[in-house]
Amino acid sequence: MFCQICREQRATVHYTEILNNEAVELHLCEDCARQKEIIDQSGNFSMADLVKGFAGFVETEEGKENLKCDNCGLLFSDFRKTGRFGCSRCYKAFQTELEPLIKRIHGSTKHVGSVVPPKHAKEVQTLSKIEKLKMEMEGAIQQEAFERAAEIRDQIRKLEKGIKE
Repeated sequence: MFCQICREQRATVHYTEILNNEAVELHLCEDCARQKEIIDQSGNFSMADLVKGFAGFVETEEGKENLKCDNCGLLFSDFRKTGRFGCSRCYKAFQTELEPLIKRIHGSTKHVGSVVPPKHAKEVQTLSKIEKLKMEMEGAIQQEAFERAAEIRDQIRKLEKGIKE
């Protein structure tokens, strides 16, 4: 297959863009892909550009574009433009806005790896149980069942202590 733009070189970059819910496929040679900025000058695909592309689909509530990371000062609107974070705390600062993006990319907001090495299986089970207990504790707090929430908190602390030892 030849490049759809120059029609001289072999197409080695196959690019699909979705515009208005319609997929548009391009089959390009590396030179034309660089000119269209689909790949960078070194010929590598840009992960930041991929994230930026997905971030463009994430709708945010009015006023959320000015959300700011307290640590590095990055605005959420800047992340949407660049696809890059300023620091590790940006993940927490923009957590609510990122969850739909992560769900879109991975299909879930929770990591579900395929294989857990046996030496980490018990730890993974404990972390999963802690996660469930945290959700249960949040529910108890919402229902103002504070004694139940305190019991759950104590269970969480006990499990967390077991992991650290």
